[in-house]
Amino acid sequence: MFYEHVAIGAVLFVLGGLGVVFNRSNLIIMLMSIELMLLAISFLFLINSVIVDDLIGQIFAIMIITVAAAESAIGLAVLVAYYRVRGTIVVRSLNLLRGRKVECFI
Repeated sequence: MFYEHVAIGAVLFVLGGLGVVFNRSNLIIMLMSIELMLLAISFLFLINSVIVDDLIGQIFAIMIITVAAAESAIGLAVLVAYYRVRGTIVVRSLNLLRGRKVECFI
């Protein structure tokens, strides 16, 4: 019973990693893949917490879910601001966020 849940968590994590690696053009799908990876890790912490009968895994899972929610909120806010400036959300044109190169003449 334990191994099936671990396998499901590992498959979800690998799918999230593949979504980040193979989809470099759409930023929303990349954020969703990172969310999937974080939720897979929290799922594995919860399964381990149930098997070991310890609350530490559940506390870590709550912290991971909190970080995932903050990451989603900040990422979507950056996307909306970027879309208002450029009119598109293509990852290849994100050089605008780097800023200008300032040369120092000292």
